[in-house]
Amino acid sequence: MSNEGYDSTNIFAQILRGELPCEKVYESEDVLAFYDKYPDAPVHILVVPKSQYISYDDFILKASAEEIVSFFKVVREITHKYNLEKTGYRLVTNYGENGEQVILHFHVHILGGKRLGKQVSL
Repeated sequence: MSNEGYDSTNIFAQILRGELPCEKVYESEDVLAFYDKYPDAPVHILVVPKSQYISYDDFILKASAEEIVSFFKVVREITHKYNLEKTGYRLVTNYGENGEQVILHFHVHILGGKRLGKQVSL
């Protein structure tokens, strides 16, 4: 899939092409999951679609329904592989400048394995 605003030099694109290493947790034709290099929790896994989506918005608007469902089923599969459903976990995706999105390739962080602290209340 081609995405006009997508930067193919981003770190996830390089990992997906095999130019940079990662410690894989899961891989299919459409999804790659691997340990975060700088974990914020005992379990910190990044789940990345292999197609070129910049953000959650981009993914939801441009991916097929099957691709979206498949992606989030993989997220669930990983949470259960690590038994995180027993104690809880957090899913995070950053979007845009105010959301502190650093890598412009859609991805979900799975965080668990400890009490993660309170979310900011509005």
